[in-house]
This record gives sequence, structure tokens and C-alpha cells, in this order.
Amino acid sequence: MSRHETPQTLRFPCPAPPKPGEAIEIRPGILWARLALPFRLDHVNVYLIEDSDGLALIDAGIDNAASRAAWEALLSGPLAGRKPTRMIVTHFHPDHVGLAGWLCERFDLKLAMSQTEYLIALTIRLDPAALKSEPYRGFYRSHGLSEQATEVLLGNGLHYLRMVSPPPRTFLRLMAGDRLMIGRREFVVMTGAGHSPEQVMLYCAADRLFISGDQIMAKISPNVSVEAMDPDGDPLGAYLRSLENLKAALPEDALVLPGHNLPFVGFAARADELIAHHDARCEAILAACRASPQTVAELVPVIFGRAIDDPHQLVFAFGEALAHVNFLLRAGRLRLAPAAGGVALEAA
Repeated sequence: MSRHETPQTLRFPCPAPPKPGEAIEIRPGILWARLALPFRLDHVNVYLIEDSDGLALIDAGIDNAASRAAWEALLSGPLAGRKPTRMIVTHFHPDHVGLAGWLCERFDLKLAMSQTEYLIALTIRLDPAALKSEPYRGFYRSHGLSEQATEVLLGNGLHYLRMVSPPPRTFLRLMAGDRLMIGRREFVVMTGAGHSPEQVMLYCAADRLFISGDQIMAKISPNVSVEAMDPDGDPLGAYLRSLENLKAALPEDALVLPGHNLPFVGFAARADELIAHHDARCEAILAACRASPQTVAELVPVIFGRAIDDPHQLVFAFGEALAHVNFLLRAGRLRLAPAAGGVALEAA
């Protein structure tokens, strides 16, 4: 995920995040807590909504000792006496699904996710060694990563994908258009692709309240990456379509509860800025490829403005560069060029 300036048109009803072990009531019956992450993006938001006889949990944090201790502090502190009733997870990334299985087992909860997100989480957990096998290794090498960088990426860079407790073997499928009652509130289930294949978002029209997961955030752009299992995919095209669809569906005064950063009002303005952000990255890629053929690895510093050495960050940066390349290839604005032992791009 990358950071850029926040539009002045956004409003932040809660200007300060909850402290460790604290839960802020941002609307009657809706609590916001924050869990630490051991990455550059150092936190994830979780939400708790009054349900029939307790609280529905939205997202779970990563599976490590610090996150388990954070949940213990919440459950014995501000949430004491209010038992979890269900576990809703927006998408399969470990900072959101990581402790879902642990919480479901501990409190005998049902896990609700979209089918695509659940199956990916289950697959990664059941076969983690597949991440280091062919054709994934060849996928990175063919796009210009050195052998050393590829091995580091497949080792340390993808380690975070294993920070997930075993998911339940059954789940409740959430689909776009479903209506979900949580306590007295009715939420419409929305789904969007790009950051993940079928991310779940929830909209309560009566409260003008939108739980967005990582699809949109105030100060960072969600990572939109091509995955090795879908090397010719177009997640950026899917993401841009999702933003346009959400702009048409949501009122301008909706309160957005994101997976990271602060809750905000001003969805359309933020969506427009993200669309412009990706347009600028596409133009930077085209300019570089007009000058000379480029591999995807060579385009990483073009769009991020610097070399990226940290393996965890390189996973996202490489995937995001390729997402822009695939988008431009599909639009006919880039074409493949001959390259020794791999793939290079030139402007069409």
C-alpha cells in the first residue's frame, strides 16, 4: 500500500484512533478497536457491532502473540460481559483473517466470508509450501527479478501469508446483494475486486454507514497486485470498476469505516483521487517504456520513486507494477518486446 496526500474534502469524525486495549463507540452500538501489525503498515482496524445478545466481530488481526494478547485485553476490558456472536471477515489477507479461526474456535462462532476469500485462505493454510514451487518461482524470474531477489521474496517476503490460525472447515457464504441483520441494523453485502478477489463490504442505508475493508482508505491506496496464480489477470481494471460502482451506490455523506487509517466522510472525493493516482502510475510506466523496453522489475522504482529492498514490501510493489502493466497491455497501450530470458515491455 502506498501513501499520498489526503484530499481536503474528507472529514474525520474521530480524529484520533483508539489506544491499545481501548474501543471507541463511533456510532451507537458500533465500536472501533485497533490491533498492532509488525509491518510498515503498523495497524489494522476491527469493528464490533451490537448483535442479538453480544457483539458481531468484523475482522480479526494477524495471528501472532501480540494480537492474541490484544484481543485478551479487549475481551477482559471494554468488551467484558459482551460475548462475540459471529465472525465476519472482509478478505483473506492475514491482517484481517489471521485470528478468525482462533476466535471462532474459542467462542464457537460461525465464520462469514465470501466464498473466494474463504477458499484462498483455506488453500494457503493447507498448502503453504506451494508458494515456493513452480510455476511461481519462474513467474517472478521471467519478469526481471534476480534469482537472489526471487528466493528472498518467496521466503521472507511471503512469510506473512502463514500468519493465520487454521480457518474453520465450514463457513457461511456472503454474496453481493445479501441482506444481513446484525442486531437491529440491516446491512447490504457488497463485494469488490482488485485488492483481493471478492472482498466483502457492508452498507447500512439507515445509518449511512459503509464498512469498506481495504477497498478504500483515507491516506493510503490499497495494494492492487497480480498474483502468481493468475499471472495474466487484470486486478487494476477490476479495482477501478469497483470504485466507479461504489461511487454510484453510496451517498456522499456516508461514514466510511476502513480496514486501516481513520474513519472518514467523502467517499467519492477519495475514490476520484485513487483513480487519478493509478492513472499517474500508468503514465509513468508508459513514459519509461517509450524511452526503452522495461521489465516489470525495472518498473518498480519507476512507479514507487525508489528501489525497494524489504522482501515484504517487494511482494506488494512487484505485484502492483505488474497490475499496471497488465492493465495497459489489455488496453493496447503496451506490448511485449523481445528480451533475453524473460519478458520486457515497450509502448505500443
